[in-house]
Amino acid sequence: MATYPYGCQHSTIKPYINLITAGENMTTDIDTARIFTEKARIASATVERVRTMQQALDYAADLCWRNGKKEGLAPPPAMAAPALSPADFAQLKNICDVRGINLFRENLRSNLQGIDVGVTYADLGIAETGSLVINSTSENLRLATMISDIHLAILPVSGLRADDRDIIADLRGYLAGPENYTTFITGPSRTADIERVLAIGVHGPLELHILLLEETQC
Repeated sequence: MATYPYGCQHSTIKPYINLITAGENMTTDIDTARIFTEKARIASATVERVRTMQQALDYAADLCWRNGKKEGLAPPPAMAAPALSPADFAQLKNICDVRGINLFRENLRSNLQGIDVGVTYADLGIAETGSLVINSTSENLRLATMISDIHLAILPVSGLRADDRDIIADLRGYLAGPENYTTFITGPSRTADIERVLAIGVHGPLELHILLLEETQC
């Protein structure tokens, strides 16, 4: 089953759903989180497990600080987190203030360069392919997944699905809601368009980090 690395509008998702037929769960007796982790790592994603949102936000700040230091940037490291809940954003803001990290929530069109880490929630994870599914009505959220050097996605373990058949009900729910933009992400951005030489980060983030969150608060 093909996955889409950037985004699919409603018109694209509908035929995608119609092409999938009902079937038995392929991984009924298998650890879905383990399979997701293995598949995502094969696609060059970094996958870690965290127990709390506090741990996830600390991870984000550490990652942003290290990336800024690695690049040797004169300005402070910068992070975008446009779609976090008010409570999570406030908590992250406190951490970033202590670490000297600039944190953005809105107007990312005015900050298309210099974002070290984009932090988002992920709605679903497909174990069969190691893919993330992010449903959004926010341009800032979409930009955070595309313009940052590193995309950090926080995925509740409850959002894991065994395969693409298991997300049909979720996709239909998205279609029933307001006009949206649903993205399938598998690994960091990559292309081999130029002389068939694989290049990472040409059309999007150089790295994808996925945090499997045991809490279900996001």
